[in-house]
Amino acid sequence: QVQLVESGGGLVQAGGSLRLSCAASGRTVSSNGLAWFRQSPGKEREFVAGVSGSGASTNYVDSVKGRFTVSRDNAKNTVYLQMNNLKPNDSADYYCGMSRSYYALHLSEYIYWGQGTQVTVSS
Repeated sequence: QVQLVESGGGLVQAGGSLRLSCAASGRTVSSNGLAWFRQSPGKEREFVAGVSGSGASTNYVDSVKGRFTVSRDNAKNTVYLQMNNLKPNDSADYYCGMSRSYYALHLSEYIYWGQGTQVTVSS
């Protein structure tokens, strides 16, 4: 069993930055893809950014390319999401997930989830 705990959310003005962290415990997750998703009220959970087991491969939803950076530190069993130039429509609950495979881009491949951290961007 793997536990994921997110932190780093909060309230920020448009144009500001936040860094989300997600720490995994229970076992080493260096062989598993990790990703960030977000969900707003009334909307489906959306893939934001994903990273492969080694950290060498990453992928982003188009709306965050050039503004968000996903990374991981396998020594700390942690994945990060650096969010710059935040916009009001980035406001959502952000969740980290761990996939059953080395690198995964679809929600259905993710088997463990954190509890979420809220990000609110004011205009």
